[in-house]
Amino acid sequence: MAHARSIPLDALSILSQPGTPIAARMAVKFAVLVTKWATRRRTRLALSRLEPWQLRDVGLTPKEADFESRRVFWRS
Repeated sequence: MAHARSIPLDALSILSQPGTPIAARMAVKFAVLVTKWATRRRTRLALSRLEPWQLRDVGLTPKEADFESRRVFWRS
């Protein structure tokens, strides 16, 4: 699985400066939201594919894993 590169915080500090267009701020917030949703979907899908012994390793029962993996991506 590919890992996302993190953006240095100072690179995003321009968004909090006065005069930054509201559209730019909204676009970044939207991108962050979509990224969170995609991550939740991907991790819940991976969770649904784990074997019982793998679930025990992470401290989950199959019932708990099933419940979590069936949650919709927009719910945290």
